[in-house]
Amino acid sequence: MSALYGLKPLGLSPIAALGLACIALILSPVVFGQVQSESDKQTLTAQTSAHLETTVSLQDLLNEAEQNNPQIQAARQAWQSAEQVPRQVSALPDPQAVVQEFTVGSPRPIAGYTNSNFAYIGFGISQDFPYPGKLKLKGEIAEQDAGVTEQQYESIRRSVLASIKAAYFQLAYLSKTLGILESDGQLLQQVEKAADARYRSGMGNQQDVLQAQLEQTKLLSEITMHHLEVAKAQAGIKQLLNRPQTSPDIEPFEISETPLPQTFDELLAAARKQNPQISGAEDIVDSQKLQVDLAHKDFRPDFNLQYMWQRTDPEQYRAYYMLTFGVSLPIHRAKLHAELAQAEADLIRSRSDLDAQSEQVASELRVAYDTAQKTAELLKIYREGLDPQARAAFQAGIAAYQNNRQDFQAVLTAFLDVLHLDEEYWQNLSERETALARIEELTGLSLREEATQQ
Repeated sequence: MSALYGLKPLGLSPIAALGLACIALILSPVVFGQVQSESDKQTLTAQTSAHLETTVSLQDLLNEAEQNNPQIQAARQAWQSAEQVPRQVSALPDPQAVVQEFTVGSPRPIAGYTNSNFAYIGFGISQDFPYPGKLKLKGEIAEQDAGVTEQQYESIRRSVLASIKAAYFQLAYLSKTLGILESDGQLLQQVEKAADARYRSGMGNQQDVLQAQLEQTKLLSEITMHHLEVAKAQAGIKQLLNRPQTSPDIEPFEISETPLPQTFDELLAAARKQNPQISGAEDIVDSQKLQVDLAHKDFRPDFNLQYMWQRTDPEQYRAYYMLTFGVSLPIHRAKLHAELAQAEADLIRSRSDLDAQSEQVASELRVAYDTAQKTAELLKIYREGLDPQARAAFQAGIAAYQNNRQDFQAVLTAFLDVLHLDEEYWQNLSERETALARIEELTGLSLREEATQQ
């Protein structure tokens, strides 16, 4: 951010360079009041261009997070893992190979094999067959569970991207505010010069000069606090991007107001259709319905089919061929009824969870929508009313003060109004863009891309 002020950092971090620039601004008003030479202007232009080259767009950071964020990667792998389950649970159980050896007259292996038609060596295979429809239901349940995992991945992805957007807007607000503090610091110099001139002419008092210097110190304190907030935001966004904390700081572009042409009803319809939390809850309901169907199927028997080939002495006896068909008997009805009751209770619970999730999303969307709408109204009031009025009042007050028609406190109050209104404007803009990011997270819409295309 040091390039914001046209200063080379000389090995210092951008935050430290900015702090030195602000201190120089406050403590050396004469230097900042001088007209720059032509070479200084060229240097400033070159440094400003270099700053623009190091700034990073929001979309670049979002693309980076898609690839590098560990939460997104872990959720994506969990989804890909869940997609492999349906083919496993819907397949038949593995067949069993059977080897039998039956002796006659002695416990020794193959005893009686040549002199008794009861002794034999047998080979066979056995296969279990669940009741028709059970495996299909298990596969469908696993597919629904994989759908739930996919929606969980999408929810985590959107949450991470929304957090990056919020951090980016916070950085842009802090960067802009630091520029405002510099600009308004120049206005404060006018106040100090006017107070000093009146004091030297005998029309003012020293308290006015000291009060102006105190406000300069407060301005420096506010700049320091902004540096702290910048450091916190940088640490947070680097963590989301999985960047080392020692990597260069992120320089955001200046944010602008994004339009929101959709009505709340349109956004709510999009959220009900595309919100991953609602979709995941719907998948859970569908899965529980299938669980109830499977619990009913458990009242039906499963089957087993076995085929055996048995061989005695081939010179004396013929071979045996045996086919066995087995049926499981689901006679423990109390257990089966309990499983069915559990599945039905889980289905009712999942429906209640779906209703609760839908209402929560609608509530959060309403808050974000109202925030976006009200901050848009505030921004218009600031642009068209408060900001120009405050600056006009300050310029009129400083002129009146210089002509001994206004007291110092009124001029100082007018200056503070300008300072605070400037900061509040960009803070409201940051809050609006953060609210829009939340709307994008809840609805799946890309409001900024739509605004760019329009």
